[in-house]
Amino acid sequence: MKKSYKILFVLSLISLLISVILILIKKGSETGPFLVLFFVLLALGLRGHKVFKGFSFTILIFAAVTASMFYPTFFTTIGDFQMKLLIVPLLQLIMFGMGTAMSIKDFLGVIKMPRGVVVGLACQFSIMPLLGFSIAQLFGFEPEIAAGIVLIGSSPSGLASNVMAYLAKANLALSVTLTAVATLLAPLMTPLLMKLFAGQFVPIDFWTMMFSITKIVIFPIIAGLIFNRIFHGKTQWFDKAMPLVSMAGIALIITIITAAGRDSLLSIGLFLILAAIIHNAAGYFLGYWGGRLFKMDEKDCRTIALEVGMQNGGLASGIALEMGKVATIGLAPAVFGPWMNISGSSLATWWRDRDPDSEDKKIKNINHDEI
Repeated sequence: MKKSYKILFVLSLISLLISVILILIKKGSETGPFLVLFFVLLALGLRGHKVFKGFSFTILIFAAVTASMFYPTFFTTIGDFQMKLLIVPLLQLIMFGMGTAMSIKDFLGVIKMPRGVVVGLACQFSIMPLLGFSIAQLFGFEPEIAAGIVLIGSSPSGLASNVMAYLAKANLALSVTLTAVATLLAPLMTPLLMKLFAGQFVPIDFWTMMFSITKIVIFPIIAGLIFNRIFHGKTQWFDKAMPLVSMAGIALIITIITAAGRDSLLSIGLFLILAAIIHNAAGYFLGYWGGRLFKMDEKDCRTIALEVGMQNGGLASGIALEMGKVATIGLAPAVFGPWMNISGSSLATWWRDRDPDSEDKKIKNINHDEI
């Protein structure tokens, strides 16, 4: 690691130490700048580490969330402008970027890998909403918070799962196809699952939600696909810029929602984080063994685990805004999103060091011994 990155690490630790000292002398309200600085410096320092480089974006998210928790007014309004009005346009821009990175070939994977697609979609749209409903009931959250947990469980996977599948040595083609198909099914499946499960907590208007998701997802993706068809290979600067724009958009969305729901987060934040960990971990576990149940190989099982465990938190946030409940229903997506990036990166890093073919042989040997 270069000396400059080591200096950043040292400075981040100094910032953290100052924060701890301020808390110990009961001046916790003054820790904001130092905590934000800690996360920013740590994220920059990790860019120089080969193994942990992938965590830098998630840590920057924590910096943004910390800033919005300490200084919420900066992220709720600017003059007379309501910052939450940026959420849907930002999501549409992100979905447009997703469309520009796709092609019709991504959807042809349904024909090439039908079993993987069917198993993956079945797991995704059954396991996660059921888990969300069960966890919401178990924790006894307020109705709108509970509906938000169901919402994140009823949302399709996002592009982050494709990155994690690549890192995890999983079936990247299957991952991209599952994300593409699940996203196109979202206007039907998400309102249907919300009506079935979240409808027990809050009123759900199926058709209004269906139109909202179509507006946020389908139209921008179609525009992106058309753009890719016409300008493919002609705008390399655009192709490089869109992932950065998407990451910045996601960070801003999470920051706005955190600021809007700050008071609720202060009272239930720890329980919501615990719910996120349980929901996410159970999704990985059940997704993986759901694949094994249908005799799929290690690469496909890893893919399904990541697709099931990682949802599109940004889309869920946009739906919450369209419902007029971004400060309550939108809280779960804001909390679950960063955690999914942390856990997904960790799981992908762990799998990266384990050869899929060797794992398949181990499973076959176990099955042979049982016979």
